[in-house]
Amino acid sequence: MSRFLSILIGLPLAILAIALAVANRKPVVLSLDPFAPDHPALSVTLPLFAIIFAAVIVGVIAGGVVTWARQGRYRREARAARREHKRTEAARPAPSSQLGLPAPRH
Repeated sequence: MSRFLSILIGLPLAILAIALAVANRKPVVLSLDPFAPDHPALSVTLPLFAIIFAAVIVGVIAGGVVTWARQGRYRREARAARREHKRTEAARPAPSSQLGLPAPRH
C-alpha cells in the first residue's frame, strides 16, 4: 500500500519536475553581490531549473535541521526514560519461573 501511495504521489511530482526543467533550461545569472548589480563580482550562470531545484533542496535540508534541533528536548527525555527503565529492570527481582521455582497456585 505504501509503495502504491509513493508512486501515486511521486510520479506526478516527477513529471512536474521534468516539465519545469525542460521549460526553464535557459541560463540565467545568479548574482550574489548586492552592491554591484551591473557587474557583480560574485555571480554564476546556471539554468533556471538548477537554481530552483537547489533552492528546494536547501530549504528541505534547512527545515530538517530546524526540526531536528527543536525536537532535541524530546530525544533527551526519551533517553532518560530508557535509562530509568533499564535501571528499574535491573533492580527488579527475577520472576519465580526464571529461578526454576514452581509457579504459585491461586
